Amino acid sequence: MKRILALGAFLLLLFAGFTVLIAKVDVAPIGCGSTDVGFSSLNAEANQLFGQHETIYKITEALGYATWGVVALFGLLGLSQLISRRSLLKVDRDILALGGGYAVMLACYVLFEKLAINYRPVFSAFTEPEPSYPSSHTLMLVFVMATAMMQIAHRVKSTGLRRILMLLCLLTALAVVCGRLVCGVHWLTDIVGALILAEALAVLYYGVAFAADSER
Repeated sequence: MKRILALGAFLLLLFAGFTVLIAKVDVAPIGCGSTDVGFSSLNAEANQLFGQHETIYKITEALGYATWGVVALFGLLGLSQLISRRSLLKVDRDILALGGGYAVMLACYVLFEKLAINYRPVFSAFTEPEPSYPSSHTLMLVFVMATAMMQIAHRVKSTGLRRILMLLCLLTALAVVCGRLVCGVHWLTDIVGALILAEALAVLYYGVAFAADSER
């Protein structure tokens, strides 16, 4: 468990360091409304390479709703346990930890909406500058799907069904990550930062929810 938590802490520090670099290195006004963007040369080249694709953008927006569907599903599971067991302390530890993980994920989203690091590229769907780092779609969907895969591995007994559900989670996450990058609505560093933070939170969740049991 200590190794898992240490890995999660390392990823958080990596994300913090990456964020500082973005705020300080090669900052230039290339964002929507000529707003400043870190790693401007790299980000501008990647954005030009991928171009803009509104259809892909709309698909990733729709897939984003899968995030809230999964959150609602596990929320209902936790609520049903609370009602049937009549005590919050009797709700499964992994479900309580998952609720905490969702809360931290949302707190990160709110924080970076207020503390703008980079602003979005020029894109037809946005007329005013908006914070874009880290990619909120990527952060939330990767964390939710990663933790959902852990839950599926833990709770679904049927091997066939377990594989199908885990594959669906993986493909959904990959589609959104790749889609948000190539559609032109985010900079490359927005996606990278979100992936690091999502993986850090997922590793820490695993350490809290499952690692102690696996060591027994």
